[in-house]
Amino acid sequence: MVTEQEVEAIGRPLLDAAQPLPARFRALFPLRNLGGRAAVEWIGRAFGDGSALLKHELAFCLGQMQDEAAIPVLISVLEDTAQEPMVRHEAGEALGAIGNPNVLDILKRYSQDPVVEVAETCQLAVRRLEWLQNNKEKPSTTPYLSVDPAPPAEETDVAKLREILLDESQELFDRYRAMFALRNVGGQAAVLALAEGEGLSLLRAESPMVRHECAEALGSIARPSCLQALRAFASDEERVVRESCQVALDMYEYENGAQFQYADGLCKLQASS
Repeated sequence: MVTEQEVEAIGRPLLDAAQPLPARFRALFPLRNLGGRAAVEWIGRAFGDGSALLKHELAFCLGQMQDEAAIPVLISVLEDTAQEPMVRHEAGEALGAIGNPNVLDILKRYSQDPVVEVAETCQLAVRRLEWLQNNKEKPSTTPYLSVDPAPPAEETDVAKLREILLDESQELFDRYRAMFALRNVGGQAAVLALAEGEGLSLLRAESPMVRHECAEALGSIARPSCLQALRAFASDEERVVRESCQVALDMYEYENGAQFQYADGLCKLQASS
């Protein structure tokens, strides 16, 4: 049983802007894994930070926790036009991930947001909630144990999935389903489709929000072929891209090292007590 004092000890570094960003991420993930109202409250307190990447991950974690206690803070972030678009977009995605249909009305409202990233994400969240209502079974567990913005497509042919993913005439929801199916298929062919082909060009040329997502994908894939790109963009002029690459490199080192657990703040805390 984790005490409130232990949750506080884990949460304090998350709010400490003097800490390197990877260290703050390593404080965030134990809170996500612990769950509960106290963890939700600590995560919610960090939305006043200056790092859009950190706030994006705060919202992501609240969605992955699927704790309805997080709904009010996520709605507040979605409604706050002073927050960066990538933060508001992730708040909308997190509301869809929690899976409570009571948020459909607000998601439909923000599906018409003037910021396209926010609008499209809320449209996806609406489609996910509607999909859940129309399908009694939940989306199958992914190899990454994540709650995705769209259930992966049933198709497993990499070439067909890649064709859907790149076809702009396809509905956005279906393109996302193809993307997550490609991720689940894995293997070198899927890596080429997601990262080393189009993904690397996106990391170079697209909007900061898209570039950040590509950096995270490269870090998750954690292959040597991804390392050079992450190092090259770790000093990028765009803060969110630079920080994404730094965190992705930290994840890469974990995935390819001997450390048992990436976010081991709770283990260290209990070992020292």
